[in-house]
Amino acid sequence: MTFHSPIPIIRSFDKQVAHAFYIEFLGYKIDWQHQYQADLPMYMQISKDTCILHLSEHYGDASPGMSIRIGCDDLKPYHTQLIEKQFKHARPDITEQPWGLEMAISDPFGNKLIFFQSAE
Repeated sequence: MTFHSPIPIIRSFDKQVAHAFYIEFLGYKIDWQHQYQADLPMYMQISKDTCILHLSEHYGDASPGMSIRIGCDDLKPYHTQLIEKQFKHARPDITEQPWGLEMAISDPFGNKLIFFQSAE
């Protein structure tokens, strides 16, 4: 029996706003999306390298206000990429912690993504 990395479900409320933040700003790509009808909630999988996230507009899938830690090998170049985009709603900073570097960004739906690079 083998277990794999969990795939968090992040609550979102608006697919255009989610697209602007996760795809255009953070640089994730849409792997797939599902919607029963045009006026019903969207559910999608996005990814960046091996990091997979699910975004859901469905009420019961997740609660807004969650935090998730996303590990990366080299945080500073990613930070530079994000700052260069001059995104209207987020200009994250890197903080140095005893365990490594962290860059926390809140999404438009009240969720917090903490990108980190271990000190190892």
